[in-house]
Amino acid sequence: MTTLRTESLSYTTPQGRTLLHDITLGAADGETVGLVGPNGSGKTTLLRCVYAALRPTAGRVLLDGADLHALPVKARARRVATVPQDADAGGIELSVHEIVAMGRSPHHRFWEADTAADRALVREALARVGIADLAGRPFPSLSGGERQRALVARALVQQPDVVVLDEPTNHLDIRYQLEILALVRELGTVNLLALHDLNLAAYYCDRICVLSAGRVVASGPPADVLTADLLAEVYGVNAEVGVHPATGAPTVVYLPPTGPPHTARTQAAHILSEIRPGCEITFREADRESIR
Repeated sequence: MTTLRTESLSYTTPQGRTLLHDITLGAADGETVGLVGPNGSGKTTLLRCVYAALRPTAGRVLLDGADLHALPVKARARRVATVPQDADAGGIELSVHEIVAMGRSPHHRFWEADTAADRALVREALARVGIADLAGRPFPSLSGGERQRALVARALVQQPDVVVLDEPTNHLDIRYQLEILALVRELGTVNLLALHDLNLAAYYCDRICVLSAGRVVASGPPADVLTADLLAEVYGVNAEVGVHPATGAPTVVYLPPTGPPHTARTQAAHILSEIRPGCEITFREADRESIR
């Protein structure tokens, strides 16, 4: 059974700015843990420490009890797959098939070519994320959402024990947001992902870890963590949290701020500026006049 754990993890930049403070969290096989929090709260920095793009300045990342950063690079890559927030091919005109096939490289010596089994894994992964017809296209020519699905496919062919995803729904329309998150849950791996959409996090994550200013302020099942008080404290927004009648998951409905009209408009504009493509915001009908 695979386990992933961060133990009193902190990170300070070379310039002396501390971005993470004493983070401890864990996940096991088949568990999906979501990191949520405002912009700049430390989600991406924590993920980069987990997949060893950054080395913590204190604490450890443990994979099955062993220090992940002490593993050789290839051994680590065989066990941990990463789907970054944004990526390109570094100006190289690789095809989508070639980008996805890179997920097999940790399993080969550098001179070994892909096998028929490798190519079959790539075809299967491309089909699972819905871009089999794009296999021959240059990766840089894809839309943002198509690139994101290709990177998820690359993680699939890596056949890892742990999948780390930084905003995997970024650039995706709602259909593929739902399909990609459902696919991740079905993998049976340890899944650690950063999400902005709290309703998606509530539905697809077994546990949620809320970050604010580089610290964990709440952690647990979505129904326990997502409360109106917490959203007001961490995000500075008014919201109602209920239970969706169809899914049984917590559902967040954002409310327009109260106060003088000019204040409401300013705060509403701030909220709207944080909304990303594919996210939805809902106002109660009775409150619409307050932001007109």
